[in-house]
Amino acid sequence: MKRIEKKIIKYSVAQGQAEDLGNDEAAPEAQKEDQANVIRMHENLERPEELIGTTYKVKTPVADHAMYVTINDIVLNEGSKYEKRRPFEIFINSKNLDHYQWIVALTRVMSAVFRKGGDVTFLVDELKEVFDPRGGYWQTGGRYMPSIIAELGHVVERHLIDIGMLKPTVPSEKQQQILSEKRAEFEARTAQKDAFSKNFFPAGAQLCTKCNTAAAVMMDGCMTCLNCGYSKCG
Repeated sequence: MKRIEKKIIKYSVAQGQAEDLGNDEAAPEAQKEDQANVIRMHENLERPEELIGTTYKVKTPVADHAMYVTINDIVLNEGSKYEKRRPFEIFINSKNLDHYQWIVALTRVMSAVFRKGGDVTFLVDELKEVFDPRGGYWQTGGRYMPSIIAELGHVVERHLIDIGMLKPTVPSEKQQQILSEKRAEFEARTAQKDAFSKNFFPAGAQLCTKCNTAAAVMMDGCMTCLNCGYSKCG
């Protein structure tokens, strides 16, 4: 800090400082204008001629034919820092016509929700909480699916994770370490072999008084141990 001891007669502003000040004031205005031109998802957005699509195969043990779920995405603000990929429409195809009506209704409603914009991730939880009154089924890998609709919810969740709308739910490093230790402990415990778990001797064999093995059987009118060869007949 410099103390001024004389009377100020005239003053001037350094050109470099004035330019810096002007740029700082202009920056928020430019940023606001830039954000105003950002295209966001809304129901009046026209469908482009081409969309990016991903197809997922869903094979359940409760149906003879597989279902193919296709989700098409639209790229908003392509090439800019505001570029985003958002789901635009969904289709489900299958040879099984038993579920044709609810498939058409479900895909139309979901596509309408996608085009509406906003947070569409709530669809995942809503679909995954649908239970079949006849009971669910086990998916390959050991995951239980309460219904076909719930599995569609998992498909949509996987897609939203791939395009960055949802974060993958994975255990933390500490949790992964604990799970690895528990798994190794379980595998080591189940890998231990019980000495009596496998019986190589005939059923009904009696205990040998010499080697304490249930391997003594009646042979030629005398109890003979098949393990050590001991016989009461000498």
